[in-house]
Amino acid sequence: MQMKQWFQVTFLVLVLAATGTLVVERQAAVDWWHLRGYTAPANVVQLATDDTMTGQARHLFYVNHPDVTTGKAFTSNCPAGREKTVVLGCYLGNDHGIYVYAVDDQRLNGVEQVTAAHEMLHAAYRRLSGSERKRVDAMLLDYYQHDLADQRIKDTIEAYKTSEPDDVVNEMHSIFGTEVAGLPAGLEQYYAQYFTDRSKVTGYTASYQGEFTTRKDQVAAFDTQLKAMKQEIAANEASLKQQKAALDARRAQLDAERSAGAPGYYADAVAFNKAVDAYNSQVAQNKNLIDQYNDIVDQRNAVVLEEQELSQELSASAISE
Repeated sequence: MQMKQWFQVTFLVLVLAATGTLVVERQAAVDWWHLRGYTAPANVVQLATDDTMTGQARHLFYVNHPDVTTGKAFTSNCPAGREKTVVLGCYLGNDHGIYVYAVDDQRLNGVEQVTAAHEMLHAAYRRLSGSERKRVDAMLLDYYQHDLADQRIKDTIEAYKTSEPDDVVNEMHSIFGTEVAGLPAGLEQYYAQYFTDRSKVTGYTASYQGEFTTRKDQVAAFDTQLKAMKQEIAANEASLKQQKAALDARRAQLDAERSAGAPGYYADAVAFNKAVDAYNSQVAQNKNLIDQYNDIVDQRNAVVLEEQELSQELSASAISE
């Protein structure tokens, strides 16, 4: 290489290096400006601690001045329906804020922690360099295409493909990091820069998702039981209908025997009465079965109501109230 060419290449490398340094220094200056005089509120610090956020992650989180709030203070910053997964919050691009919806229902403990981690990861994704984002995107897409098994998360990704097609991988980045317990080694290593123990975050997800899953499973079990009982009740009623028809015919025959003074009337009457007793016993048993069926319907509907109440607490309509 000629000296002139060597000098040009060296100069270009130095320019690029200097440019990269300037970008880093500019971001550091912007962060300093955002954090000047800022002290994270206790509830925000607790969320970062619960999520085992690293120093790097806390920095990203705090730069956005996270706010845990409800009502208009929340909805004025986070449009309803923005997130398709079960997190209640938003990240305003370019580090303009992170908002987490305050959830008081103890059955939904963990929603705030997962939301905080989810939104922090959006902030982290924005800051990835071009080459690093390309590397991370490749790992996320490979996992999604070949290893993702959770149907709920698959459905969530599909919803984002329709509503926010340009941000699907960005959402994968937050969802996989906070909602998938076991990831390939490359992704686990990547997320380790944000969480010292990522299982704590996915544990919160499993906890509150379990409140929904348990109730769905209970309803499914009730439905299976009710289906079998309904078939049994229907079979009993069909049998009782046939028995009643036979008893009515037998009663008419006995009336004829009594009118005619048939010698076998008494014995036939005794046998008829036994048949009536057996019929009445089956009627009572079927009535008990119907009562059990109705009790189980009430139990099932109570569980459905609980599930609806939980869903309502995480719905756009409840948040906007």
